Amino acid sequence: MGDVAIRDFERGDLDEYIKMSESFFSSDAVQHPVPREYVIRTFEECIRKNPLLRGLMLEIGHVAAGYALLSFTWSNEAGGLCVLLEEAYVVPSHRGRGVGSALLRFVEGEYGGKASRFRLEVMRSNASAIRLYERMGYERLYYIQMVKDFP
Repeated sequence: MGDVAIRDFERGDLDEYIKMSESFFSSDAVQHPVPREYVIRTFEECIRKNPLLRGLMLEIGHVAAGYALLSFTWSNEAGGLCVLLEEAYVVPSHRGRGVGSALLRFVEGEYGGKASRFRLEVMRSNASAIRLYERMGYERLYYIQMVKDFP
C-alpha cells in the first residue's frame, strides 16, 4: 500500500468531490441524501477558506481515496475548540488500507494542541467505522441529537 496523502481541497477537485459525496450520501452510512447544491456550496466555502469549515482530499498515489469535511465550534463542556469530523468517506476500493486511520492521525496532528475535543457522528449500523473510531480512542456519547433544518 502507498502512503496516504492528505491535502486541502483545490478548485480542480470539485467533480471528484461531488462523485464521492454522492456515493457517501447514497450509502447506509447516512440517514438521507443531500441536494447537490449543498455539496457544491460546501465545496465553494472550503475553497473560500471559510474559518468554520475545512475540506480534505485523501489520496493514495495521487488517486482520490476519499475526502473529509471538518467544522469548528466552541465547546463549553470540553472547555475549548471542538473539531467536528462532519464527513469522512473512503472509496470502497481503498477501504481497509489505513486511509481512515491516517485521516484521524492527521486531524489529531493538526489540531491536537489547539482543540479540547474531537467529535464525530456515526450510524449505529456502521460497525467497521465504530471499530476504527474506538480503536483510535474515541468514546461513545449517549446524548440524543436533535436538529431543525432551515433549507
